[in-house]
Amino acid sequence: MDHRPLGRTGVKVSEICLGTMMFGGRADKEESVRIIDHALDAGVNFIDTANVYAANESERIVGEALKRDGKRQRTILATKVHGAQSDDVNDRGISRRHIIDACDASLRRLQTDWIDLYQLHRSNADTPIDETLRALDDLVHAGKVRYIGTSMFPGWQMVEALWVAKELGLNRFVCEQPAYHMLDRTAEREVIPAARSFGTAVIPWGPLCGGLLTGKYERDGGGEMGGRWQDGRDNVGREATPLAWDTIDLVKKLAAEKGRSPSQVALAWCAAQPGVTAPIIGPRTYEQVVDNLGAVDVEITADDTERIDALVPPCGVAVRYYDRANALDLRPRFQRIM
Repeated sequence: MDHRPLGRTGVKVSEICLGTMMFGGRADKEESVRIIDHALDAGVNFIDTANVYAANESERIVGEALKRDGKRQRTILATKVHGAQSDDVNDRGISRRHIIDACDASLRRLQTDWIDLYQLHRSNADTPIDETLRALDDLVHAGKVRYIGTSMFPGWQMVEALWVAKELGLNRFVCEQPAYHMLDRTAEREVIPAARSFGTAVIPWGPLCGGLLTGKYERDGGGEMGGRWQDGRDNVGREATPLAWDTIDLVKKLAAEKGRSPSQVALAWCAAQPGVTAPIIGPRTYEQVVDNLGAVDVEITADDTERIDALVPPCGVAVRYYDRANALDLRPRFQRIM
């Protein structure tokens, strides 16, 4: 497991980040802790969660798991704020009021004194970025947060935030978390170039396109029963196009040639793209995390890249994933998903 710079911070993070969206929901506590332990033992030192995952339960599980045996001290821990935490109209968004309250709540659930990377889960047109940055800057000065970042910010908002931070003398965002995989390369148009220009880390989420790039779904609608792409669409209506299936067939072929799994090839491709710091995996089972971490041993050659680019070229799109993700409503399910 190699470790890469987290943007301009000087901090080194593992080339794969462990995402915890499944924890407390489709992965119960016991399985979630097992996944965390295996990832840390394999060299992962970067864990990403969010307060909306499983109605706060993911943060609780991560906090409990990292509290043991000094694991927290060696881990770069990231979480996110934005989604509604109750029916209170002010208990959501990226206002000063909500950010301060949400951070304190996350610290309690994570059983830690500090958050290494505190991210805005989405932007919010109702809240000026200077309001948000001043609140985050106060959290940094209070020692509750070490670094700040964003998720699903378009290129222009990344640059606006950097400009405001410079004008006001505030801590700047060091990291952006876009949806990015070989079936939707929208982030290559502006987000990744902006990040590379300004020294911002990029930690893509959804590098397996919600499981589509694992190869477990079939073009004819077959594959894993009950899966989110079972009928050729996922849970928010994104469609797997004929071009997507052609690309998946190529990924399967490359995997067979390398003696690897399709998941490992897709993750290795994402991690090898210019500007990418660490793709975020989202395992539901122990077997999945073992498979996903095997991606660090997969080499993506120039020939592999040429074959993939021939189907989905740079900035190309086979599944409208990024745009639909940017429109997602982050209102939580208030009941826990068990």
